[in-house]
Amino acid sequence: MALDYIAFALFALLTVGSSAGAVLVRDVWHAALFLGVALVSVAGFYIMLQAEFLAVIQILVYVGGVLILITFGVMLTRGRESDEEVMRHGS
Repeated sequence: MALDYIAFALFALLTVGSSAGAVLVRDVWHAALFLGVALVSVAGFYIMLQAEFLAVIQILVYVGGVLILITFGVMLTRGRESDEEVMRHGS
């Protein structure tokens, strides 16, 4: 029983810490990584509750879908170099 409490405390610290990191960090890539860690740790809670189906759905839908969507959104909206910088570098 003590092992359950220790695992719960570790998952809780990981979830709260990575959620705070996702909100407080300035870089979008790092925020997405923190969000992924938070979502995977929530799946760990589902496994502790013996709800394996919900854990798999959590990982497939949220980590697999939402994080990939965020990644593509960041990649597509990232600013390009201005024409002056391209001319300076000789490309």
